[in-house]
Amino acid sequence: MTLLRPTLLTSTLAVLLSFVAGCAHAPPDYAAGWEPSLPPDMPVNAPGNGAIYQAGQDVRLFENTVARRVGDTLTIRLVESINASKSSSTTTSKNTAVELSGPTIAGRPVTVNGVEVLAAGVDNAASFDGSGTSRQSNSIFGDLTVTVAKRWPNGNLFVRGEKWITINQGREYVRVSGIVRAVDIEPDNTVPSTKIADARITVAGRGPIADANAPGLLSRFFNSRWLPF
Repeated sequence: MTLLRPTLLTSTLAVLLSFVAGCAHAPPDYAAGWEPSLPPDMPVNAPGNGAIYQAGQDVRLFENTVARRVGDTLTIRLVESINASKSSSTTTSKNTAVELSGPTIAGRPVTVNGVEVLAAGVDNAASFDGSGTSRQSNSIFGDLTVTVAKRWPNGNLFVRGEKWITINQGREYVRVSGIVRAVDIEPDNTVPSTKIADARITVAGRGPIADANAPGLLSRFFNSRWLPF
């Protein structure tokens, strides 16, 4: 029984270490919900000899070749620049003074050596001066090509896509999703990110550099809002 305990402890530690190591690995290239949207399979029709129009052939003569259907690609030009600032200042003050005269006996105040006694007074002063300033600035520039995941009857397109960049041991990714109007698409099949409705833009990374910039477990615990003190 004495030899079994170290062996069991060693096995438990090995399983925990393997679990932690597995969690440290980078996620797959396509996270759940971010797989590229593929167009539906089109039936292959045999071409008719001598006919100019061929059914099933994508030849557009009177419209721009831009994204219109599920599976089409669309280039998003990221031109996000946001600056926000907020400041506040509060100043308050309050002064209170109360004087209570002493009692009188036979119409005269009670004195000792010519000094009135049994008189009382209250003097209180309080002041508060507070100020705060908050500033935030974000900017994102670049291009990202996404795919059309859904098309609504009014012509609006729901697009989504991501880009992964691996440099040494670090992996950076950019994700964009939102709703695009067909009329906002430029002739070169691009649309600025400022014209995407309900836009979701995420820029993050995975790897040793991202882990080094993240606070540790104890730091997150002591900075938690649920900490009672």
